[in-house]
Amino acid sequence: MSMCLLTFSLSGVYAQSQIQDQMPAPTLTKAQKDSVQAAYYQNLVKLPAFVFHAQTALPMGASVRNLTPDYYDFTVTKDTIIAYLPYYGRAYTAPIDPSKGGIQFTSTNFTYDVTDKKKGGWQITIKVKDNNDVQSIYLTVSAAGYTSLQANFINRQPISFNGKIGKRKLK
Repeated sequence: MSMCLLTFSLSGVYAQSQIQDQMPAPTLTKAQKDSVQAAYYQNLVKLPAFVFHAQTALPMGASVRNLTPDYYDFTVTKDTIIAYLPYYGRAYTAPIDPSKGGIQFTSTNFTYDVTDKKKGGWQITIKVKDNNDVQSIYLTVSAAGYTSLQANFINRQPISFNGKIGKRKLK
C-alpha cells in the first residue's frame, strides 16, 4: 500500500515538472526591459551607491586611451568617495609623493547633486571639499548605465573618462 502511494506521488511530481517546463517563460517587451533597467540605474544614482568602471580615458588635447577593464574605478557612497583613476595630461605642479600619481583620493567631505536630464538619464555634480587638487567631478549617466566622467582640477588639465556604472560590491 505505501509502495503504491509513493509511486503515485512521484509520478505526480514528475508530471507537474513537465508541465512547468512546457509553459513559456514570461517575456518582457523592449520598452519594459528598458524601463526596468532605467529604474535600476536611477536607484543606484539617487542613493548613491555605485561604482564607475572606466573603459577609456580622453585626455585634453591627446588621443583616446583604452584602459584595462575593471581596473580603474570611482566609487560613490552616501558618505565616501574613493577614486582610483589614471591621469594623462599636463600638471602645472608636480606631486610631492611620486607614488600618488593619477587620480587617487578618498573624500568624506563633498556635495553630491543629481538632476534629471530631459531625454532620460542623470547629471551628477560632485564638489570635493577635502582635497587640494580635485575641484569638481561631473558624471553624465544614461538610462542604460553608460557614463561619462569629467574631472576638473586646480593644478592640472581636465580629463574625461567613459565607462559604465554598476552596483557597488561589498568586500
